[in-house]
Amino acid sequence: MEKVAIITAASRGMGAASARRLAVDGFRTVLMARSEEVEAIASETGGLAFRGSLENTDDIKSLVNFTMDKFGRVDVVVNNTGHSAKGDLLNISDEEWISGFELLFLNVIRMSRFITPIMENQGGGSIINISSFAALEPSLDFPVSSAIRAGLAGFVRLYADKYGPQNLRMNNILPGFIDSYPVDDEIIKKIPMARAGEVDEIAGIVSFLASKDSGYINGENIKVDGGLSRSI
Repeated sequence: MEKVAIITAASRGMGAASARRLAVDGFRTVLMARSEEVEAIASETGGLAFRGSLENTDDIKSLVNFTMDKFGRVDVVVNNTGHSAKGDLLNISDEEWISGFELLFLNVIRMSRFITPIMENQGGGSIINISSFAALEPSLDFPVSSAIRAGLAGFVRLYADKYGPQNLRMNNILPGFIDSYPVDDEIIKKIPMARAGEVDEIAGIVSFLASKDSGYINGENIKVDGGLSRSI
């Protein structure tokens, strides 16, 4: 039986790396992004491309319907996103906070509404959210992400409580500073491993959480940050 995965924001960075890795693992993939670059990644990996926005409920629903029409099942979803607004804490506009909430939190809620009944009927599935170390280690450098992804950290616990009995799993990956974006020397000095993470290292965790080897991991927030986070 073929395994099927949806990966969002898959045109570059951690999303594209995850698409490549899951294709190697034997998954049929459907890749979503707004940019036309997603079509090149889909062609490279033998997947299908779907152009759309994570801030649009109809696009997410259409993505799921497109995948079901093509393959008839969805075993794994990788909820990856772009970056949210930065700035001085109280100078961030209402519109920027709302946009961040749509992009970083409601995308998971909306996807879950469409995917959960499908996975329940199949007898299981894995939802993987690529979040941020700032969810558990808030940073004024990433105020919108810190605040909203902290809420997502709580949501995965609730989802695990509700749907774990149906063999549905949801976990967050919390990357630190990854090489898909510039990382300067000052940041490197703060990281015990003294380097940025690699997108392929994040993709490796995605691969693990998509596999049977992680079958007893549910509702977790998994740091992948080179030891940057100090919380216990």
